[in-house]
Amino acid sequence: MSQVHLRLKASESVVISAAASIYSAYIMNGQVKDGEQEAWRERAVQEAVELARRLDDLIVSDDEMG
Repeated sequence: MSQVHLRLKASESVVISAAASIYSAYIMNGQVKDGEQEAWRERAVQEAVELARRLDDLIVSDDEMG
């Protein structure tokens, strides 16, 4: 397998971390069955992105204040 090099921004790293946590919770709860992994990963990513969007709308960070 060839190596993959990623350069994620801080916000992208946070979203992927959240998605991984969500996906792992699905696995731990026994929701992810053989052959359904991709669908559950996609669901976890979509939920992580939605959480990030909601928080971005609610929270004003220091660099957004002008």
